[in-house]
Amino acid sequence: MIPFHDLMLFALAALVLVISPGPNMIYLISRSITQGRKAGLISLAGVVCGFLFHIILVSFGLTAILFAIPFAYTVLKTMGVVYLLYLAWQAVKPGSKGLFEMRQDLPPDQPAKLFRMGFLTNVLNPKVAVFYLSFFPQFIKPAYGSVLTQSLQLGVTQMLISFTVNFVIVLSAARVAVWFGRKPHWVRMQKWFMASVLTALAAKMALDKGK
Repeated sequence: MIPFHDLMLFALAALVLVISPGPNMIYLISRSITQGRKAGLISLAGVVCGFLFHIILVSFGLTAILFAIPFAYTVLKTMGVVYLLYLAWQAVKPGSKGLFEMRQDLPPDQPAKLFRMGFLTNVLNPKVAVFYLSFFPQFIKPAYGSVLTQSLQLGVTQMLISFTVNFVIVLSAARVAVWFGRKPHWVRMQKWFMASVLTALAAKMALDKGK
């Protein structure tokens, strides 16, 4: 099992991922505002199933890769550092979107399509795949036991954090979006806070000596 301290650090990274603007977040907020909470929750169910898809593929894939190609750890670590710095820049670059800047012109859809779109939005979201592939190896160590078990532990942790945050946002999307719209300085603070955390995580990952 992964030590509690490492798991909490991973949880922080997962939290930053879920609150950073991306296809999943934008779709869920937009759908909640245009079609109501029920539509947002159905879409969220699809997104969660998309996480399960990524977790299964990445867990079994990393188990094979890390044992077969030791150099893969260094490659994935570098990917993780570059990706974190990229997200930090995306958060604060001129013209970047805030957490609650979303589309409000989506047409109503039936439950089956809402679920399917939530699922496909997540499955086809490169941010999720890159996060799993670049972050998991930083926290997985053979000394902690089965690589597959550790991968699943990280995956479930990330999925629970994402579900909890998105669930709260879906329920309060309209009110929170209006609040942020009236207080643009909080949007700027949110962007810089997110960029600072991402940069700090990138620095820690770059300095980590590995397994």
